Amino acid sequence: KNSLVDAQYKGKEHFKPIYDHLLKEISKFGKDIEVAPKKAYVSMRRKKQFAMLIPATKTRYEIGLNAKGIKGDALAEEITKANSMCSHKIKLTSEKEVNKKVVAWIKKAYDNAG
Repeated sequence: KNSLVDAQYKGKEHFKPIYDHLLKEISKFGKDIEVAPKKAYVSMRRKKQFAMLIPATKTRYEIGLNAKGIKGDALAEEITKANSMCSHKIKLTSEKEVNKKVVAWIKKAYDNAG
């Protein structure tokens, strides 16, 4: 049991199913994934970080992706801010939104980090 993860979802328990669902899907990509909880988010690493799972606010869940060179779309908006830790951001509000498109975007970032 990870206290860092528990702390992230304190007061945002309704977002924990998003995290659990994403973790389950991401773990299917390969055996080389390191799950590294930080204070405010969970870092998903391969050779380098490819995704951040962030319970940002009580109403917004964010997936930060490192998918440089891949054009963003309506789902995964490109981040243009300098020295951002991510190239794209996906915003979710409920576990129902964790669909094949979301998983496909995370997979692109995972492939990019290989």
